[in-house]
Amino acid sequence: MKRRGFALGEIAFVVLIVLGVLFVAFLVAPEPEEGPSVPIAKFESCGAITAAFKENAQNFRGGIIYEMGGVMPVMSSATGGAKDQGAASYSTTNVQVAGVDEADIVKNDGKYIYVVSGNKLIIADAYPAESAEILSSTELGENITPQEMFIGEDSVLVFANNYVQQYTRQMEIGGDVIMPGFSTTIAQLWDVSDRENPILEKSAEFEGSYLTSRKIGSNAYFVINSNPYYYWLYEETVNDEITIPKYRELGAEELDSGKEIEFEPVAKCGEIAYFEPIQASAFITIASMNIDDFDAEVKKQTIVGSGQNVYASLDALYLAEVNYNYGFAIPFIGDVMPPENPEETIIHKFALKDGDASYSGFMEAPGHILNQFSMDEFNGYFRIATTKGEVWSGNSTNNIYVFNSDLNMAGKLEELAPGEKIYSARFMGEKAYLVTFKKVDPLFVIDLSNPEKPEVLGKLKIPGYSDYLHPIDETHIIGLGKEALEADEGDFAWYQGIKIAIFDVSDVENPKEMYKTAIGDRGTDSYALHDHKAFLYDRGKNLLVIPILLAEINEAQYPEGVEKNTYGDYTFQGAYVYNLTLENGFELKGRITHLDADDESLQKSGYYYDSTNSIKRALYIDDALYTISDAKILANSLNDLSQISELKIA
Repeated sequence: MKRRGFALGEIAFVVLIVLGVLFVAFLVAPEPEEGPSVPIAKFESCGAITAAFKENAQNFRGGIIYEMGGVMPVMSSATGGAKDQGAASYSTTNVQVAGVDEADIVKNDGKYIYVVSGNKLIIADAYPAESAEILSSTELGENITPQEMFIGEDSVLVFANNYVQQYTRQMEIGGDVIMPGFSTTIAQLWDVSDRENPILEKSAEFEGSYLTSRKIGSNAYFVINSNPYYYWLYEETVNDEITIPKYRELGAEELDSGKEIEFEPVAKCGEIAYFEPIQASAFITIASMNIDDFDAEVKKQTIVGSGQNVYASLDALYLAEVNYNYGFAIPFIGDVMPPENPEETIIHKFALKDGDASYSGFMEAPGHILNQFSMDEFNGYFRIATTKGEVWSGNSTNNIYVFNSDLNMAGKLEELAPGEKIYSARFMGEKAYLVTFKKVDPLFVIDLSNPEKPEVLGKLKIPGYSDYLHPIDETHIIGLGKEALEADEGDFAWYQGIKIAIFDVSDVENPKEMYKTAIGDRGTDSYALHDHKAFLYDRGKNLLVIPILLAEINEAQYPEGVEKNTYGDYTFQGAYVYNLTLENGFELKGRITHLDADDESLQKSGYYYDSTNSIKRALYIDDALYTISDAKILANSLNDLSQISELKIA
């Protein structure tokens, strides 16, 4: 690995020219290899960028941007081979798409476990478990808070937050100006060929907040959102470039010497692109780094636009943003009628290849999405599940839209579960599974084998809901969510403790709940409900591990009966370990905790709990189960859960 508009009389003439150009292009253009690619529009000058933001900012009112007749808000477990005398089998991060890695707070390669916690990168020699030890605990830098990471052959790419204090900037007009501080995202590339002595080889720092990332091969793609300071947009003396996000990059030479590098615009004004129509409220930067080549360039492009959710396949990245476009009253003019679709999800597609992200165009789907699992790509079609409207207003419906490779809508299925909203979605080949909820949990089985005519094959209504769906095989799915009890008054239900279920969808017209297990009372929670990467399942080992914050109700304290909205008190935090089979369902093998017997944090009742000893992730290497908190790494036998070793990391 290396170190370091036309008049009517002109229409016919223009048409002839266009046809001629198209004919020539048809003759000479090569056959595209991977779907359509279109040029993305770019600004002509710095002044054009600033003008766009100023025009937009003048209509800014309390977090809503009024423009164009509307408003919008501002913005698996798997086994692996042996490595470096590592284990023959080990779990990896639970991801949505096979081959598309997702960054996480914990990674392992069958030999070493990598953890980002506090402001440190911790590396442990974890295999074999009996001789496990901490090899290094490396501070990432002052005021730096790590978010998540990727690992390479002998490298670690850490994404972290930083804050740059206010500084003085010399302006072309008006002399020095004190600039406000700003938040940044840092991508740090570490050489860990010597696990005991990691060396920082490259640091790329972007103004803005980290959204998410994906790794395909050795190329890590990541997305950053940033907002300009609107106050400065009104200052006549401010240079135009101030609206462009800032960036700096430190290589091995600067890092070794400690040389300070000033921030510069992330790109020249003529390189800044925009999504059409222009909605200049924010910037989004898509960047990439080859994590196995320290000398490779950081590729990046900055676009006026925003994004809230990302889905990636092996060769494309889809960036989704929701545009709210409601009607409103204009003084002296009257009410503006709302459009047919007052809320739309706009999905921008980028083709990915060798670290490059090439714009392919966009699609529009009515409604808003839940998360990344609401999107999917299969056999050249892009599928998306949305909810239109809101449950509280009583006008919500749920839908699936299918787009072809030309990014045109090919099919749709609308008006599912009126009055409810999507709580979870999972696309599996020619099928899609949706869970909607208001009082009961309808699980919909949807056929997508004909992309032009999606249809509901069957549905199952049961109490509770699932926040996350995970495939066991083609006909069985795990659902993780909450139990629910219908309210005595009102058209809703009170959620209760955690519920894990196995759904049998082999009879697509009659899906059924094969097994279920319930954990705790109202107030019970799990990191896995909010982050799929905290969910560990391996079919080969019949292993399911879920981190649980357990809340239980002492019924003796309620002699007149327990109300459905009563919260329990916290009694346990740790990992529930199950033996899960289609023959016997959920068999609890035991529980693992990092809390000491005298830990007082669980004795606090209420709605908030936090502890450095909270188990956030679990993984296995061969026959050892490792649980990770901010305080320690614990290794237990997968056979009987007996403790093998303990490593303190804080």
